[in-house]
Amino acid sequence: MLKSCYSPQGIEAGCDEAGRGCLAGPVYAAAVILPSDYDHVWLNDSKKLTQRKREFMRYEIEKNALSWAVAFAGNDEIDELNILRASVLAMHRALDKLTVKTDRILVDGNRFFSYKTIAHICLIKGDTIYKSIAAASILAKVYRDEHMQQLHLLNSNYSWHRNKGYPTEEHRRAIERYGITQYHRKSFLLRKRQLSLPFNLNK
Repeated sequence: MLKSCYSPQGIEAGCDEAGRGCLAGPVYAAAVILPSDYDHVWLNDSKKLTQRKREFMRYEIEKNALSWAVAFAGNDEIDELNILRASVLAMHRALDKLTVKTDRILVDGNRFFSYKTIAHICLIKGDTIYKSIAAASILAKVYRDEHMQQLHLLNSNYSWHRNKGYPTEEHRRAIERYGITQYHRKSFLLRKRQLSLPFNLNK
């Protein structure tokens, strides 16, 4: 059973990101404030849900949340800032868009940079503990997947409609064959390291 809140005092916003480990595309983040009595049998960490359930829950969350927002940091920002800072930047941008004032921020993971003067609590696997973080994980995932579907239409060689930019064998083979695009994260290891010499030194 997911918990409704960290503390019954004040309003809490849950934050999570999607796409941190990808080779291409932006990192997305969501911030969600749920009613204290909100519950749904499918509300859970987005990774534990099927695509169909995530898409259903996206509309459930948007309909029932007191406030919700989604934002992103692009691949160029990731290269400039590093993935941690870009992920937090995306979370800050989502928090900026909330229409309800929050007293506390619950963040999935173990790193965050202070947002204004609002208290924050970092929670490892928080998306499996608190409803608001689970809801944020679903929105971030669904919105990013939709974005990668659109990028696939522009760059079909990389099969982003399937791998969503993650470092699958299919994606890495496409990089080796076609090179990188303007949407790839150039600060990431995009090609596999050379593990063997291409010729015999003894000859």
